[in-house]
Amino acid sequence: MDRDELRALQAPLKERYREEPEAAVVILKAAGSLGEGITSSVETGRALVDAGLHPATGGDGISLCSGDMLLQALVACAGVTLRSVATSIGIDVREGQVLAEGDLDFRGTLAVSKEVPVGFRSIRLRFELETDASEEELATLIRLTERFCVVYQTIVSGPPVEIAWTVV
Repeated sequence: MDRDELRALQAPLKERYREEPEAAVVILKAAGSLGEGITSSVETGRALVDAGLHPATGGDGISLCSGDMLLQALVACAGVTLRSVATSIGIDVREGQVLAEGDLDFRGTLAVSKEVPVGFRSIRLRFELETDASEEELATLIRLTERFCVVYQTIVSGPPVEIAWTVV
């Protein structure tokens, strides 16, 4: 897809969202089922994925770790966003890699220490790009990718999350 095709594809959406802001609000959904043992099957839209304990918490390594899945979602979103931005502003990125790493201290998750928070204490996102873009163009590309990447912005802004339960 080139810049003109992308703009043509998105122009009617942008116009509609300007005229009807409520039309831009979409509820994305995810669903899963509690699996055997300590697993959860997550519906991805294309396949079922079994998530389970990370080996550092007693898992066998067969099931996917949800922490890895979070980093994978960040990589996927950042990659798509970078490609979209590059196309939109006319930067040719021939190839590239998007890499994410996150540091977890499992003492928090396993309740070994109340002083250790549960969750990632840092995440690093890196792009390795094959391009002839200038330093200034790359700085703009990364700045816009950060600005428009949904998963990145969700992680850094920490929106409120509600939890509810029902007995069925």
